[in-house]
Amino acid sequence: MNKNLAYKRILLKISGEAMAGANGFGIDPERVEDLAEHLQAVYDLGVETAIVIGAGNLWRGKQGLERGMDRATADYMGMLGTVMNAMALMDALERQGIITRVQSAIEMRAVAEPYIRRRAIRHLEKNRLVIFGAGTGNPYFSTDTAAALRAMEIDADVLIKATKVDGVYDSDPEQNPDATLFDHLSYIDAINLRLEVMDSTALSLCMDNKLPILVLNMWDHDALKRGLLGKKVGTLVSEESR
Repeated sequence: MNKNLAYKRILLKISGEAMAGANGFGIDPERVEDLAEHLQAVYDLGVETAIVIGAGNLWRGKQGLERGMDRATADYMGMLGTVMNAMALMDALERQGIITRVQSAIEMRAVAEPYIRRRAIRHLEKNRLVIFGAGTGNPYFSTDTAAALRAMEIDADVLIKATKVDGVYDSDPEQNPDATLFDHLSYIDAINLRLEVMDSTALSLCMDNKLPILVLNMWDHDALKRGLLGKKVGTLVSEESR
């Protein structure tokens, strides 16, 4: 393990859209392989890594709800989508020689291990990358909340939210070229300013347990590595703003 690491064990939250093609939908094998290459650099540092992936590339529950779908049904469909994404990423990682385990909060033993906290921690200690699928296993909870919960359960040093922008801005940088990037926020500021760092349940869970959140650009090839080495990158959300 690299002695200069700022974080030894991380929970990485990745959106489903990170695995989609140009149209923003489905699973694009090239994008998945690119993502796996990014994760290879993390693995090579010796960081114990767990991942939670969303399912926005396969299913958007909001569209179902707008047509009268039952909320629980829509959420369960999203959970199943996260397992599909987890399996695709597992395959790409293992083709690169990274031993990977998928654990699902909804039991489906033919394709994934059931989620067992102590087993997940043991995998990490053995330098296996763990992907958590199916959210929390319960409807009405987002994958943000699942990421916060799993990070706490495995005793992660930080929750890293990988996005397509450089961190948290005061407005959408794609629509406002003058948007200001925050280098640090307190939990309370992130909640009160409604900056969409993560949903309020996830933020409150991190705040109550003093788990720092680092928001960075997944597609900046060096950002994640720099962040793990303690260099200034993205936006850090923690107890005190500075």
